[in-house]
Amino acid sequence: MKSRLVFRIAACLMIAVAFGAWSAEAATILKFSHTDQMQGARQAAAELFAKKVKEYTQGRYEVRVFCCSQLGNDPKNIEQLALGGIDFTVSSTGSYAPHVETLNLTMLPFLVDNYEQGWKLYDTSKWLKKQFDKAPAKGFRFLSTFEAGFRCMTTKDPLRTPEDAKGKKLRTFPNEMQRWTLEAVGFTVQIMPLPEVYLAIQQGTVSGQENPIDTIFSNKFYEVAPYVTLTKHVYSPIPLAISEKTWQKLSAADKVAVTKAAKEAADWSRKEIVATEDKQIKEMTAKGAKVTSPSLEPFRVAVQPVYAKAREKYGKADVDEFLADAEAVRKAPAKAPAKAAPKKK
Repeated sequence: MKSRLVFRIAACLMIAVAFGAWSAEAATILKFSHTDQMQGARQAAAELFAKKVKEYTQGRYEVRVFCCSQLGNDPKNIEQLALGGIDFTVSSTGSYAPHVETLNLTMLPFLVDNYEQGWKLYDTSKWLKKQFDKAPAKGFRFLSTFEAGFRCMTTKDPLRTPEDAKGKKLRTFPNEMQRWTLEAVGFTVQIMPLPEVYLAIQQGTVSGQENPIDTIFSNKFYEVAPYVTLTKHVYSPIPLAISEKTWQKLSAADKVAVTKAAKEAADWSRKEIVATEDKQIKEMTAKGAKVTSPSLEPFRVAVQPVYAKAREKYGKADVDEFLADAEAVRKAPAKAPAKAAPKKK
């Protein structure tokens, strides 16, 4: 009797182990690669997205996040996305331009003045939607737009006006429109992968770099380039994209689940960037950074030739349609703050 009981218990344990192993194997692993640091908002949003995907697919899919350029820099990540080598990435809109060339125009300078305008532009621009709709034919599709912020300068020397940029070499990522803008300001441009930038500034290979505040803060660029100048020359959110090969393997229900997770993570990242930006600036200042908000008018004047060059290369129709969308957003009345609900008596 005792031996029979032991046998039954052993059999149950074997079934439980076998079922557990089958359950673990049943989850399909998806790879999410990006280039920002572990402590950045990009990583936190990616982890939230992973959590939501697992929840909304009832564990059928597990997203593993690889930060810090572990699987490649931004161009490599997007290339691998198109080939199906990775499943998700998130990067500046302009980084996708080698595959959808017109997305270079999203890097035009001074399109919007604040976050509310930027969100409305990305959420409502008909021109931008048409460009995003070209992506599936290139091997990936956009799910939502994570926030990164407005690009600002960090340099070894003060940057009060474009005159201070002359003779200085500034690092940026590989994007034509970005290069045109920085050269119009007066810089010589150096293209360089993000993980190499800190040392390059420290060694004097470049005089500084430009990125959104969260990226500047998480990579500690202010330590080697202490002059943080809030030029906000380009609004630079980071769309989340999925490999088209991965997308086509998902069931209809799982496509809905992944899209829902992507939108919720994007909404979180927008709120997070706005909520933490001032805190990050204060912390950088406390650690020795010299943060300034210069008059933007000289910078706006300096970059005017960029719009003409864009029309010449990409066509007047595309440039003017997108600029019209941006102008409409800038001219729209700002949202009034929500009123608190009246207290019940």
